[in-house]
Amino acid sequence: MHALESHFERFITRLVPGIEHSWQGATPEEIAEIESIAGRALPGFYWWFLTRMGRDMGDLTFASMDFTAARVIECYREEIDEPDLRYLLIGYQNDPMVPMHTWYDLDRPNREDALVLDREIAGGLTQVNFETFREMLAWKAMLNFRIEALPHGCKGKFKSDGADVRARLERAVETLNFEQPVPTGPFCGIFNRSDAAMICSIGPDSTVKNRLIFRLAADSEGIARRILGVITKETGLEVELGTSKR
Repeated sequence: MHALESHFERFITRLVPGIEHSWQGATPEEIAEIESIAGRALPGFYWWFLTRMGRDMGDLTFASMDFTAARVIECYREEIDEPDLRYLLIGYQNDPMVPMHTWYDLDRPNREDALVLDREIAGGLTQVNFETFREMLAWKAMLNFRIEALPHGCKGKFKSDGADVRARLERAVETLNFEQPVPTGPFCGIFNRSDAAMICSIGPDSTVKNRLIFRLAADSEGIARRILGVITKETGLEVELGTSKR
């Protein structure tokens, strides 16, 4: 197992003890068929994902997005007549009112993984979400299992006068004793400590380069306020809070 996959699995199993027992991997034949569809070697993280939970994601399952190998293969057989080899479908949106499915951009590999975007089957509308599938799953898991479970939360934006928001945020991480359980790039952050957790992100292709959207939750409102205060002091970032606490 690659070190980055080890980081991810350790993070998930600590976040939700025993969750790995709810996973079921895809068959070697299913993985081989998806690799044949891609026309190239699969990103390392996706290969690991398919072997571990390509049949059933267990408690990591998304409400309406189906990431199973079987659904991906079925879609290619029944709905995609002329595949674009740059994009590989990895998640099928079952809600017909939101026909934006999840794809890899295989021409933009990163950290043994690849860029993830939402896109219609016929092309057209595209929304780039995360630099990697690994970051997408870790961000969602932290939101669902950690941030939503803490009693006091807020959300907003970190803003600066330049495009170095994520790098500047790093200055406060050690002071705040946050650990970063899953390594991320400049467009995402996942932070955890015993009494608080925070996630932040912005689309890698966003035209707005001087901000990150964040969600912060803590054991008390005072702890959350102190964290934001340290971030402002240590980084010089402007904190713009949203009107909703959740």
